[in-house]
Amino acid sequence: MSDLASIDYTVDELMAVCVARQVQDGDMLVHGLATPLVAAGYMLAFRTHAPNVTFASAVGQGVVQDWAPLSITRTEEYWLGKAMANASFVVTVADVLHSFAPKEFFRPAQLDPYGNSNNIAIGKDYARPRLRLPGAGGIPDVSVFSEKMYMYVPRHSRAVFVPQLDWLSGMGHHPARKRGSGPRYLVSDLGQFDWANGSMRVVSCHADVPLRRIQAKTGFELEIAPDLGETPLPSAEEIRLLREEIDPLGVRRLETLAGTARRTLLREILARERSL
Repeated sequence: MSDLASIDYTVDELMAVCVARQVQDGDMLVHGLATPLVAAGYMLAFRTHAPNVTFASAVGQGVVQDWAPLSITRTEEYWLGKAMANASFVVTVADVLHSFAPKEFFRPAQLDPYGNSNNIAIGKDYARPRLRLPGAGGIPDVSVFSEKMYMYVPRHSRAVFVPQLDWLSGMGHHPARKRGSGPRYLVSDLGQFDWANGSMRVVSCHADVPLRRIQAKTGFELEIAPDLGETPLPSAEEIRLLREEIDPLGVRRLETLAGTARRTLLREILARERSL
């Protein structure tokens, strides 16, 4: 186990660790309806360096100061059963969250160089788009005032990182902004990024990922941090916590897969949950 951090980790685990390292003790952390990778990172932060965080979840619209292993069939039991308080989704995103300056990770379907995002549809014809997306949820409300907006992209590609959005549903470093700021940070399966100068910038490449590969999979020119380096590796204890305590079912992996591989893993997780 001593050399685990250097040789044995998966990209979903690395991303969860990167998420955890963005958390500070005392943060209020918000996560959405289907973001297990982010939830794993939040729980990891709670179990390591941030025991005083508060979780605000779109699942059950609850506020929680406890934790539980990730699940599919029992996730509502956790967020509802351990909640200190509940409120409707609309009240939460429109009236409550801005008072607590929460930190939240969003997963964009499209992202432009300035951190503006689209989770509405792919294609310029709204009535007949190429792909209708699940929707933006509370992003249009939260992104216009948030100062702690973070991003994650489990599958880095030119389809996500585009020079111009088809639709704008999340405000980034936009000239129309009156409050808050655009996103501060993004982690993908290839590296870590920020918007230090208002445009997306590479700050680290994951191990064995050359910078040229990141640029080739991005649909616009990236800025490069002068101190560009390699993403720090997970520790053995971080990996142990993820695998053995926080997410032994591997729910976080669903976000890095698509198509048949994702369906297969989902069935495996459901079968394991039924047997518990």
